[in-house]
Amino acid sequence: MNRREVLAASAAAAALLPGQVMSATKPKPVPPVVKKEPKVIEQLGRKRTDDYAWMKDDNWQQVLRDPTIVKADVKEHLTAENAYTKAMLSSTEDLQTKMFEEMKGRVKEDDASVPAPDGAWEYYTRFNKGGQHPLFCRRPKGKADGEQILLDADKLAEGKAYSEVAATAHSSDHKLFAYAEDAQGSEFHKIFVKDLETGQLVGETIEAGYGDVIFSPDGAWLFWTNRDTEGRPDKVFRRPARGGEATVVYEESDEGMFMGVGTTASDAFISIGIGNQETSELRLIPAETPTATPVVFAARNPGVLYDVEHWDGKFVIRTNAGGAVDFKLCTAEPGKTEAAHWKDWIAHRPGHFIVGIGAFKDHLVRIERVNANNSIFITKRADKSEHAIAVDEKAYVLGIEGGFEFDTPVMRYTYTSPTTPRQWFDYDMEARTKTLRKTQEIPSGHDPSKYVVDRVYAKASDGAEVPITVLRRKDVALDGKAPLLVYGYGSYGIPQEPGFSIRNFSLVDRGWVWAITHIRGGSDKGWGWFQDGRKFKKKNTFTDFIACTEHLQKNGYGKPAKTVAYGGSAGGLLMGAVINMRPDLYAGIIAAVPFVDVINTMSDTSLPLTPPEWPEWGNPIEDAAAYDYMMSYSPYDNVGKKPYPSVLATGGLSDGRVTYWEPEKWAVKLRENTTSGNPILLKINMEAGHGGASGRFDFLKEIALDYAYAVWAVEKGWTRV
Repeated sequence: MNRREVLAASAAAAALLPGQVMSATKPKPVPPVVKKEPKVIEQLGRKRTDDYAWMKDDNWQQVLRDPTIVKADVKEHLTAENAYTKAMLSSTEDLQTKMFEEMKGRVKEDDASVPAPDGAWEYYTRFNKGGQHPLFCRRPKGKADGEQILLDADKLAEGKAYSEVAATAHSSDHKLFAYAEDAQGSEFHKIFVKDLETGQLVGETIEAGYGDVIFSPDGAWLFWTNRDTEGRPDKVFRRPARGGEATVVYEESDEGMFMGVGTTASDAFISIGIGNQETSELRLIPAETPTATPVVFAARNPGVLYDVEHWDGKFVIRTNAGGAVDFKLCTAEPGKTEAAHWKDWIAHRPGHFIVGIGAFKDHLVRIERVNANNSIFITKRADKSEHAIAVDEKAYVLGIEGGFEFDTPVMRYTYTSPTTPRQWFDYDMEARTKTLRKTQEIPSGHDPSKYVVDRVYAKASDGAEVPITVLRRKDVALDGKAPLLVYGYGSYGIPQEPGFSIRNFSLVDRGWVWAITHIRGGSDKGWGWFQDGRKFKKKNTFTDFIACTEHLQKNGYGKPAKTVAYGGSAGGLLMGAVINMRPDLYAGIIAAVPFVDVINTMSDTSLPLTPPEWPEWGNPIEDAAAYDYMMSYSPYDNVGKKPYPSVLATGGLSDGRVTYWEPEKWAVKLRENTTSGNPILLKINMEAGHGGASGRFDFLKEIALDYAYAVWAVEKGWTRV
């Protein structure tokens, strides 16, 4: 069709989506044409050229708060990319709808949490049928009626493209309720305080909260962490609970530290936690004098991590001090809390990672992780006897659910596995009996007996044994014919826990094999497992994932032409690195909010997470070795003329963690360089941030798109190497 014919085409031509052109048969999507503006960057005597640096809006801090002001050329490009992706995936729209309805059908629309008792009340959340956001409620303890709605987050979200309540708190006299709302997806939170007797807001709105808020144990004061203009936590503030002048309680001078405020379980202290991936420090304020200056518990010592609970008249410290890689427990007496006074209590055992502790008046609870499975241990205060909660599945998740009461023998814990919907138990630690309080309801039905969970191990290139949790239908044979999705993350010490997912069954029930890789960089096998996948050992994360993929393919779980890899955020970095190294192993890649422009991001000190994350990745501004190592794997910088698989990259315009221009630049550079002809797709949510859509059902629509893409990537049979 020539230009004159196009101009004279019927009204059908006007209905074409951006990114499509007319053909004699049907519209054929074409990707946007993207300009290049080469920018040469000199750093530590090295040079690199970035053709797409222009995609970063110089006014990005304001864009986080108001995505509509993004510069015109970026908006035009992202709009065109979204249209192209929509056109390319148009054949999957029915499948997306069907998958969304399946996922939604597994959600109890009027679900409610198990109430958590606190004095004369019990607090809980619930949903209305069709509601996207929760209602925060309470009722008199032990009664089914008398509900009071403290906050209706559906009403709060009305008229907003994005709204998420990140934190709530109530005062000890049960008269005030505080909540922190993010209304852009930027993670800048406004904090409000509500008088529960009048229903009115009291005091000034706090404009730039980090996402935490607490009342002092006496209920008289409000504490929160401030988020500065660069998106980092810089101060802890205090003000009278009902409003008044705000006072800086603590200001952190090291921009590389994260920070948060809370209380000990005993409510004897207000705590300010400061730390990064390598070093931490705690400051305490006695609850009886909440306006006092916070006191350092133990001075920060590079490489030493610790956190603290107040129990049995002393302090219990979880720490890696003294070479306890997988942590140990120590004790300290009040007034003698510096590290020199710590006394070992529960010794360090390599491979037994002490994940965390929880305190009750007469019992202390700790979680240990071994080979990607958790165990719960309970210690009795009176005689220090210990027992564990037993589990008999191959792969599972045990967790402690926090409550409000300290003087109680009842601890609430949760249990789930890939085939077992989440269960909530109240466990009497004195009697050693448990009561099932709730089982996650799957309205559309779920039969665990139809599925098999395998725990297999891949041998990494250096001989390490990498666990993989595999979920499949019993009738899926291990002959390589089933499509395979391999999921990975591998950063920050965050484990990939093998729990139940209402989402994954939309692939598994279609005959897919779902595999979770417990690769280095996470703490799945302990804190040492994390340390072996960070900084100058980061490439272990990538080679572990490749080893897992090869192991699964060699053992009949799938084959390259039917394998899709999936990772988000730092898991998106994993996706980008892996396809630079082994593009032949995959038919498709889903990279959600991918951290792929590593060297540029870690060299930009204006970005919120750059200084705090130098311990994780290295500092390429000052350390030439860190620069060179980072450049050797940075996905964006290592894109080359290779036969890449199809890729779907997604992002959020108001994402302050992985900024929108990272997936934008990466997708364009991949498309420019791939030799396979496989499509490279980019989808940016123009109204959300790092976590995607805020509503529970809107979020499922985004997941349905990802999963429909996976089916499409395999069924299209794109060019293979």
